[in-house]
Amino acid sequence: MTPSARSSAIILVPGHWLGAWAWDEVREHLNTDTTRAIALTLPGLDGNDPDRATKTLEDQAAAILDALGQAGASEDNPATLVAHSGANAPVSLVIDRHPELVHRVVWVDSGPVASGSIFAPDLPSEVEELALPPFEALGQQASLEGLSPEVLERFRAKAVPEPGPVLRQAVELTNERRRRVRTTLACCSMSSAQVLELARAGHPMFTEVATLENVDVIDLPTGHWPMWSRPRDLAEIIKSEASRSY
Repeated sequence: MTPSARSSAIILVPGHWLGAWAWDEVREHLNTDTTRAIALTLPGLDGNDPDRATKTLEDQAAAILDALGQAGASEDNPATLVAHSGANAPVSLVIDRHPELVHRVVWVDSGPVASGSIFAPDLPSEVEELALPPFEALGQQASLEGLSPEVLERFRAKAVPEPGPVLRQAVELTNERRRRVRTTLACCSMSSAQVLELARAGHPMFTEVATLENVDVIDLPTGHWPMWSRPRDLAEIIKSEASRSY
């Protein structure tokens, strides 16, 4: 299996409130004669879907698997998955179920979740969807460093509320092979040293990182949305990691 075959398809999966549009600037630097980057809008994040608030993590994982199939991913020609932020739940499900389809997963200011994880376990059942919070509140949860007023305006205008079922569903993982998938942590709002220290200390957010058998870390200092604050640099990291043969 050659490095060029392994880098033939890159699937870009955005985090909460985002669609394929979130990767536009990154894709400008990725799509070449030898690289195909496919950006997804996960079920529940299409603002034109009248049933989007009912979508689940199962729906999202199925959509990622469908994208891998359409990209021609196979055990002999696996694809690279790129997961930003809250995409970690459905991508973790995909890696658990079909690790043979994934050459490498690049977590963008994110990381794999542990079995049993629930993003918002206290979200009341009557809450159908969760809208993008005011930036003052969001900035207390995730760094907005590097985002101009124009970018924030676009973020607000294009953001789609996250479906309640996605936020309340537990991630159930059973396949130990998921831990052997080659993994890269692109660390942005937190340094790689901090991430690894928290993993070693058993922090709940990084429990699964400590179990990975093939993990590399790369620092990309910026805020939580590097696809907007440092798109060219993020694209170079993705391209480099996707092409690695080890």
